[in-house]
Amino acid sequence: MAEAPFGLLAELTHRCPLQCGYCSNPVELVRREAELPTEDWLRVFDEARALGVLQIHLSGGEPLLRNDLPALVTHASSLGCYVNLVTSGVGLSRDRLQDLASRGVDHVQLSLQDATRAGNDRIAGIKAFDRKVEAAGFIRDLGLPLTVNTVLHRQNLDNVAGIIAAAEEMGADRLELANTQYYGWALRNRAALLPTSTQLAAAAPVVTAAQERLRGRMEIVYVIADYHEAHPKPCMYGWGARQLTVAPNGDVLPCPAATVISTLEIENVRDSSLHDIWHSSPSFGAFRGFEWMKDPCRSCSRKEVDFGGCRCQAFQLTGDAAATDPVCSLSPDRSTVDLILSAPAATTITMRKMS
Repeated sequence: MAEAPFGLLAELTHRCPLQCGYCSNPVELVRREAELPTEDWLRVFDEARALGVLQIHLSGGEPLLRNDLPALVTHASSLGCYVNLVTSGVGLSRDRLQDLASRGVDHVQLSLQDATRAGNDRIAGIKAFDRKVEAAGFIRDLGLPLTVNTVLHRQNLDNVAGIIAAAEEMGADRLELANTQYYGWALRNRAALLPTSTQLAAAAPVVTAAQERLRGRMEIVYVIADYHEAHPKPCMYGWGARQLTVAPNGDVLPCPAATVISTLEIENVRDSSLHDIWHSSPSFGAFRGFEWMKDPCRSCSRKEVDFGGCRCQAFQLTGDAAATDPVCSLSPDRSTVDLILSAPAATTITMRKMS
């Protein structure tokens, strides 16, 4: 039997005021009328806690667009879970945050698209920078821990020093600098988002120096751009190992991008319990452990380090979710990634919108 999951990513909605072209949510977004109602989310939280979940991350889209967010926070907190609100900051007034904090929000994760007002608003597709700065002030005034999250790509990577400075100014306890992962809208815009090797080489020492300078004051997490690496990231620390995601329509996913694997049989909380899905479903069992692996992964000494890489990325690039992640230098499909890296860059980005 699989060990209990540690965290639940509750994607309450795909609706969002931002239009970021790097969004990893599906291109076909879940419509409002297909979202789980309040009572189903309350049951999901009950089942998650019974399963062993200790952290509930309320995300989207923009969770502030759910009118029942206060009730969901109250219930998640009453179960003894650590409640993390993942937000764009748009719509987060002082009074609203104070109410959510009184109901049990323990931590806020605030997105930042770039270091400056002009850059941030261009990438976000709306005027949002000032509202983010204001939201950070509310979070700081209420004494809540703050994580600032910035997705890095060709359009903002040259500004990484400024992004770090902006997070400092916001009073962040933690800064996540995560190079884009190419699913959903980000895959559609990959040619415009892929950073150059020169950009990555210039950014790395800036991040390292900031990590040293800010040690003990602001933690900086840097997620590598794995297309440019010799080995893939340890995606999710193994398939179905630590966390699970519930999508706005109730689909239960071993990782947030798992819907890209069209051959995967995905179950829904409307039909099955989280306990049964976590422990017994074909989707969660598909790539757990190491038995599913083919060579070179099966005989590789790194298999307990990177778990064969990303199954979603393997499927998108090879059509086989059990293939070695093509990012790996040992993969017979590594040339696919090299060809992508050598392709001409695009100049325009398709902005994410609800259709």
